[in-house]
Amino acid sequence: RDTTMSEMITATNISKRFGGLTAVDDLSFNVNSGEAVALWGANGAGKTTALRCLLGLLPFEGSVSISGINVQKQGKAARKLMGFVPQELNFHDDMTVAETITFYARLKKVPTGYDFMPSLDRLELTPHIYKPVHDLSGGLKQRLALALALLADPPILILDEPTANLDIRAREDFLLLLHELKVGGKTLAFSSHRLEEVTALADRVLLM
Repeated sequence: RDTTMSEMITATNISKRFGGLTAVDDLSFNVNSGEAVALWGANGAGKTTALRCLLGLLPFEGSVSISGINVQKQGKAARKLMGFVPQELNFHDDMTVAETITFYARLKKVPTGYDFMPSLDRLELTPHIYKPVHDLSGGLKQRLALALALLADPPILILDEPTANLDIRAREDFLLLLHELKVGGKTLAFSSHRLEEVTALADRVLLM
């Protein structure tokens, strides 16, 4: 049975050391199309490092392929298939939501004339597009980060502790959004230390 077509992420024997510290030790897993897989573990378990290896943002031992593209050899092409929501959001606080989206769209070379409104409507950001980022709540900033990750409509979303800085209400709303994206066909790989988040969203859990 050939399952290679449905494998969106294939990680084989990933290891990452920082000096004497082994952050990730011989990790292998795969994520199939339309699946949500959680990396679950305490802070310091290597979850963020593992996600950064998937994105090809760190050199590592082992191999990662994204929809058949080798991250180490073709990082740029592989990253085009992934939208990333980091745990620490770094926005230019004095830019408006609209300016932020335009800025990142240029960086990602999103075609001119691309219609962002359906994505903004779905994320309920439309009423806030002319607000400066520093006026947004934590939940809205997280939605903006998700909007940026979805800019070029990548098939895969990588999220690092997506609700770590949110209150309970915003967390529930955000998880619902991620669930809708998954139902819509997105493949998700995310890290979390919250059990309720993992059980709400993940099809499979990797304990780290």
